[in-house]
Amino acid sequence: MMSGKERASLRAEAHHLSVKVHIGLNGLTPGAMATVDDVLRTHELVKLQTAKGSELSAREASTQIASVLKAEVVQTIGRTFTLYRRNDKLVRGETPPWR
Repeated sequence: MMSGKERASLRAEAHHLSVKVHIGLNGLTPGAMATVDDVLRTHELVKLQTAKGSELSAREASTQIASVLKAEVVQTIGRTFTLYRRNDKLVRGETPPWR
């Protein structure tokens, strides 16, 4: 579980990110989950969006994905949400992997 300070810092970082994954009308299919897992592995901090008209809200999608993929929900606004999952296998440089 991350602290409020860490979450606030990640929210500030995520503000400038573009949406990497769109959750379609079919919801959280195995393919969508695999894509999210892959993007979290390579970027750590990821912005996602649910489709207009989707029966799944961004809050529902974020909590389901976070619990299955062991990620943290950083923020949810409207149909957009941000997830974070640290990957210790990534090479750490001067800039974080999401930039």
